[in-house]
Amino acid sequence: MTDSPLPDEPDADHDGRDETLTERLDRNWNELLQELRVIQTGTQILTGFLLAAVFQSRFDELDDFQRDTYLVLVVTSILTTLVGLAPVSLHRVLFRRQAKGTIVRYTNRFVEVTLAGVAITVAGIGLLIFDLVLGRAWGIAFAGFIFMVVLVIWIVVPRLIRRGI
Repeated sequence: MTDSPLPDEPDADHDGRDETLTERLDRNWNELLQELRVIQTGTQILTGFLLAAVFQSRFDELDDFQRDTYLVLVVTSILTTLVGLAPVSLHRVLFRRQAKGTIVRYTNRFVEVTLAGVAITVAGIGLLIFDLVLGRAWGIAFAGFIFMVVLVIWIVVPRLIRRGI
């Protein structure tokens, strides 16, 4: 299996760096690893928070919507944690098989899915907390607000910055 340039990156000859494809893939892999270190910690903390919540005395007072929301959040958080850890397994399986391009390409996708899972989990936690404290309408409104913030700072702003570069 041979490595090929990443489809969403500029050609190495045009990005101002004097590096080979292998050097660029190594750099991309190292940058992805740094992102994974941050996001894995966050997903694991969120999952731990959700798992501990079931043991709180007030948990029995949740209505059906709140209990269903909680269970969806637990599943989403656990799946997000697993997807965030998938690059480790991918790297182990493809290690020393001259597949760095494949590893980088799929890890990039895993990070994107993990970010989406974090967005859903954080908005859902906000929904659940605001629903418990202030009521359903506040919970739904706050979750919508969180999704809008994520949309703006994780998607719109980076694309605007990229367009300006």
